[in-house]
Amino acid sequence: MSDTHSLDALVQALRRLPGVGVRSAQRMAFHMLQHDRDGAQLLARSLQEAVTHVHHCALCHTFTEGEVCATCLDPRRDATKLAVVETPADQAALERTGAFKGRYFVLMGKLSPLDGVGPHDIGVHKLIDRASDGVVQEVILATNFTAEGEATAHVIGQALKSRGLVVTRLARGVPAGSELEYVDLGTIAHALVDRR
Repeated sequence: MSDTHSLDALVQALRRLPGVGVRSAQRMAFHMLQHDRDGAQLLARSLQEAVTHVHHCALCHTFTEGEVCATCLDPRRDATKLAVVETPADQAALERTGAFKGRYFVLMGKLSPLDGVGPHDIGVHKLIDRASDGVVQEVILATNFTAEGEATAHVIGQALKSRGLVVTRLARGVPAGSELEYVDLGTIAHALVDRR
C-alpha cells in the first residue's frame, strides 16, 4: 500500500476538473501542499460550502443559494423575454455584456445523442412550461454554435414554435474588427446567410 494515499486521492480529485490532466493535477496538489496550505484549507472549506448550499433555481435552473435566484426575483428584468443558455457560465457571459435585461432558462447541458443526452436530461419540458406561462413573449435561443448547440436550439425552437411562441436565435457572423481573409469559411457563410 502506498504511503501517499491522500496525495494520490487529491490528484485524482483534481483530475475531475475540465482540462486537468495528471501532470497539472500533480502540480496543483504539490503547490498547495508545499506552498499554500492555508489556501488549500480555504479551497476545501469553500468547496464544501458550495456543495452544501448551492442548488438550482426553481424558475430558471441556474445556481443559487435561495429557492429562486436574484435574477428571477429582480422586478426590473423584462419577464417577456427569456434567453435559453446551456450553462451558468453562458448566462454570466450574457450578463457581462449588459445588453440583455430579460430572464433566463439554463439547460445545464445540451442535446448529445452520442452521449445519451436527450430532451428529458436537460429539462426541455420544464423550459416549455416556463416559456408557456402566458408572460413570456419571445424566447431567445442562446445555445452555443456547436453541432450539439445547434441541434439543441433546433429541437427547442420547434417545440416552442408549435405552441405559438416567438422564437429567435442569437445572430452569428464575422466578428467586429476582423479581416475577412482571416475568418474561417463557415463563419463567412453564416454571415452571408444571416445578413441584414
